[in-house]
Amino acid sequence: MNTASPLPLPADRIPPGVADWRSADARRWLATVPGAWAHPLWAVLLLALTTVWMAVAFPDPVCTPAEPCGADWAGTGVFAALLLTLYWVVRQPRLALLGLAVVLLGHLEEGWSGSMLAEPWWLAFVGALAFTAAGLLHRLAVAARQRALAAEAAGPAAHPVPPAALRFRRGRLSFVLAAPLLAVAVYGFWQAQQVADAHERRAAGLAPVSGRVTLSDEDELVIAVAVGDRVHRVDTYYPERYPVDSRAELLVDGDWARLAAEPYDVVGWELLVLAGLVGGLAFLANGVDGRTRSRQLHQGPLPVLRVLVREGHDDGRTWVYAADDPAAERPLLHFHSLHAFEEDEEDEENGRDGQGDGRRGPHGEDDDGADGDDELAEGLRRVGAILKGEDPPPPVREAVLYGLPYTGTELAFVAPDGDDPDEVAVECSVTAVRPAVRGLLGGGLPGPAPDGRAGRPGGGQRPGRRPVDEVAATLEPSTAPRTWGANGVSRAVGGVLLLAQAGGVWALLEDDVSWLSVFPLIGLFFVVTSASTVLNWRITADRDGLWIAGPWRVRRVLWDDVEAVRHNRGGDLVVVRERDTEVTLSPVGWPWMERRLGREPYGPRAADEAHALLRRPELRPLEEAGPSQQGMPLGPLVAAVSALWGAAVLLLL
Repeated sequence: MNTASPLPLPADRIPPGVADWRSADARRWLATVPGAWAHPLWAVLLLALTTVWMAVAFPDPVCTPAEPCGADWAGTGVFAALLLTLYWVVRQPRLALLGLAVVLLGHLEEGWSGSMLAEPWWLAFVGALAFTAAGLLHRLAVAARQRALAAEAAGPAAHPVPPAALRFRRGRLSFVLAAPLLAVAVYGFWQAQQVADAHERRAAGLAPVSGRVTLSDEDELVIAVAVGDRVHRVDTYYPERYPVDSRAELLVDGDWARLAAEPYDVVGWELLVLAGLVGGLAFLANGVDGRTRSRQLHQGPLPVLRVLVREGHDDGRTWVYAADDPAAERPLLHFHSLHAFEEDEEDEENGRDGQGDGRRGPHGEDDDGADGDDELAEGLRRVGAILKGEDPPPPVREAVLYGLPYTGTELAFVAPDGDDPDEVAVECSVTAVRPAVRGLLGGGLPGPAPDGRAGRPGGGQRPGRRPVDEVAATLEPSTAPRTWGANGVSRAVGGVLLLAQAGGVWALLEDDVSWLSVFPLIGLFFVVTSASTVLNWRITADRDGLWIAGPWRVRRVLWDDVEAVRHNRGGDLVVVRERDTEVTLSPVGWPWMERRLGREPYGPRAADEAHALLRRPELRPLEEAGPSQQGMPLGPLVAAVSALWGAAVLLLL
């Protein structure tokens, strides 16, 4: 546990009347979080799945010479709105509600009919829209409740933000990135219009001619049409509508020929417009939202709360704690922040001109040259310590929070500078506030440090292990063997690997098989090893040593031969033997996903507990493991099933 006192904030930087955000009030605030059902992940998945279902089931447009198919800008706009909505559901609930309305109205305008009410795919899509809207409204209501609780804790005191925060501007980078993307969208639209206009000018004096279809190739998306003694090959997105010996109408001008029902193709330009529009509007909305929230911090006095903050050790997030939690044991919320600087205009001008203060050293160099070298050396030393994992954790600091905290808002705070405690830093958030709760809603909680220090904010453990004494305290002597093996998360990873392998085999064998297909197939069958491991790995500790069930065999390693048991960042569980040999199980799960789900990663836990048994012989089981406890390699079975799947694909295609 961290026992050091928080770095104090100078009394002259603490506004009068500021209230402490105490643990009792903070716990009430923290308990007010959206229900798990309202997490954006479920809404995004449901919208995406129903959209795919609707796209497959929705009838293709009917193209005729009287009503030819051209550029579908309305459909492009609706699809762009849908993609933006999927993004806004996660980032900006209010804009997502607007996006949902645009998507629904766009579908109703584009191709709705009364008969669609009986279609299951349409009902599923509308249900997904309604579920998403309900989740968004619930999240906004919860944010309003959090705001009310924070206002109650802050009391009547209100103060303007520090001058440095007034100079802090948000959204510039987003505007810079949005401009070229929107320009790309405009360019794509202009080019598509050029293609359409060129076709209109060329086809103005042409009359459609009818011909007999002699070839309809659904793979190449072309048909061949015989007109008189000439055969024209033309592109079409719907070759199944032109079976052989049917009639098709063409516009013909010498060697130039197009279907009268599909006169030109601007799909490529439409995709360019879609990409530019989605990216540009996403950045533009982020810029406007950031600029709006930044200005809200500048408008009049704001409620203030006295808290504790700490910078994340791994990802630089700012974690906020209650004012009466000096050990920083229970985080409340987190966000990313940047320093806000206040400089005199003269200093800024000097800095821009690069003139400095004109002081020179005895040999003509700047007086601060030596200091610069020392700073560079110190910076390199700190970088080296960070890369080695030897840097100390950032300190806990007293802080004054400006603004009412709630999910989705942005804040400013004043705290001692972590690098120079004698200085005071003003920082402004650059990402939205998120509550520090377990599971998907909170984005992970601070994990313990590898040396046993508590509360390392940053969303996960750094490389290392928990102290042996700490792990041993959670274990009790056992007579029966101890086992660690595949759990639900690892088996889900194995299922994904098997699906990827099955899809790869299908893709490679769908076309004509050649000797070039052999090498990718060999690579795909190597997935069998990883999938077999993650589906059925097991380590069993008994009286005499460890049984390690891998993909192809079960190995026995005696305690006297074991040097260490560890879990690597990549997901490997490694038993280190004497003479620098290792037995590796790879992979044994997905620690990142387990943390996101609010669970303790099972692979690191298994490694820590097995290592604790190695170092504490008195905790080892007293019995030997039987055959049923030793595990079974799954590789041969998975390899046989994969081979049968490959044979089935060859027979079916």
